[in-house]
Amino acid sequence: MPSKISLKSVLSGLRVLEIGHFVAAPFCTRLLADLGADVIKIEPPAGDPVRQWGEMVEGRSLWWSMHGRNKRSVVIDLKSEKGREIVLRLAAECDVVVENFRPGQLTRMGLGPDVLRKARPDLIVAHISGYGQDGPGAHRAAFGVIGEAIGGLRYLTNHAPGMIDLPPVRVGVSIGDSIAGLYAAFGLMTALWQRDRAGGDGQARTIDVALTESMLSMMEGMLPEYGALGKIKQPGGGGISTAAPSNAYPTADGEWVLIAANSEPLFAKLMALTGHPELIGAPGYSSNPERVANVEFLDRLIGEWTREFSADDLTTRLDENDIPNSKVYTAADCASDPQYLARGMVRDVPDRHFGKVLQAGVVPHIPESPGAVRWAGPDLGEHSREVLTEVLGLDPVEIEELKRDGVL
Repeated sequence: MPSKISLKSVLSGLRVLEIGHFVAAPFCTRLLADLGADVIKIEPPAGDPVRQWGEMVEGRSLWWSMHGRNKRSVVIDLKSEKGREIVLRLAAECDVVVENFRPGQLTRMGLGPDVLRKARPDLIVAHISGYGQDGPGAHRAAFGVIGEAIGGLRYLTNHAPGMIDLPPVRVGVSIGDSIAGLYAAFGLMTALWQRDRAGGDGQARTIDVALTESMLSMMEGMLPEYGALGKIKQPGGGGISTAAPSNAYPTADGEWVLIAANSEPLFAKLMALTGHPELIGAPGYSSNPERVANVEFLDRLIGEWTREFSADDLTTRLDENDIPNSKVYTAADCASDPQYLARGMVRDVPDRHFGKVLQAGVVPHIPESPGAVRWAGPDLGEHSREVLTEVLGLDPVEIEELKRDGVL
C-alpha cells in the first residue's frame, strides 16, 4: 500500500501528529491528509473506536475506510513511559499536533503543550473539546450531539411548534464534530501561515476549538435577533424563516423536491409555471418579507401544483425555467449524480479488505494542486514500523524490543 506524499498536493511537506479518537480531531486531520499532509495517527492498542462504527463487513467498518484514509496508523500505548517518549520524539518531527481529549488530559499523561514544545518550540497544538480549554464548563463531558444542543442547532432541527410532539431530530450525521474539525483545520492553517511568515517565530501556537462554540458560530441571526428584539428563533421545519418560497414540496410519486424561488425574478417564473401569474407583483407577494408573511398560503399553493408531477418530471420543468431545485437526495442519488461523478466527488477507492469502497472526494477542489485519496483507512498499527524507521530512525532490533515490552 502506498504511503508517499504526492509532490502535487498543496500540503505536501506538512507533517501532522494526531492524538485523536472518535470524530472531531480525526475529521480535521483527514481534511489535511486529503490535501497531502503526512498525518501520523497515534492509536491505542484497542484502536480508534470508530473502527467499530457503522455498517461492518466481516468485522471491518466501511466508514473507517474513508474516515481513516490517507493517514499512517501507529499503535503506541500512551500509558507507558516509553510510549510517551516515542510520541515526544515524533512531535519533534511534526509541524502540528491535533488532539481531542478532555482539557488537561494530555498534561496528566505527561504530554501537555509545554512538554511537547520542549521537543519542538514552534509546534502548533490544536485542542478540540466540548466546551473549550477554560471556563466553568471546560471539564464537562461532551460529544457532538451535546455541542449541537448547546450551540442552538438541535432546537431548530424540528417542525414548527405545535406540529408534532416528538423530540427535535438529529441532523443525521455528526455535524457538530465535523464543523469543529473544520474550524480546527482552518485555525491550523492560520497559525502555520503566521509561523512561517514570521520566520518560525509566530505567536499563534495554540488552537482552542469547542464543539459548542463551533455550532453557535453557525447560527446566523439567532443571537442578534434575540439581543435586539428578545426574539427566540423557532424551528421552521423544511422551510426557511427568512425566505419564501423555499421549501420541500411533495410529488405524485411520493418523493420531495426542494424549490428555492425567493427572489423576485424566480418567484415570477415559478408563479407563471404554476399557473398563478396574478400573484406576480401583487400586494402581499411583491417582496421577500411580504412572501414570508404569507408563506403558509404559498407553500400550500405550490404543494398542490407539485403533486401533479413525478419528481423527475417536476425537476425537469423547473430546470427548463432555471429555477433552483432538487430532489431530496438519498445515498443512491448522490452515488449516481453526474455532477458529482464528473468532478470526482463520488469515487471508487481501492481497499484491500473490500476490493473497493465508494467514498466522497476531496474538498476543497484545487485544480492546480489537487488532493487525492492515496489509500483507504489503514489497519491498526499498519505503519508503526515504517514511521518509526523513517521518521525516528529506529532499527529493527529497537522496534522488536518495543513490541515485546507492549509499547507498540
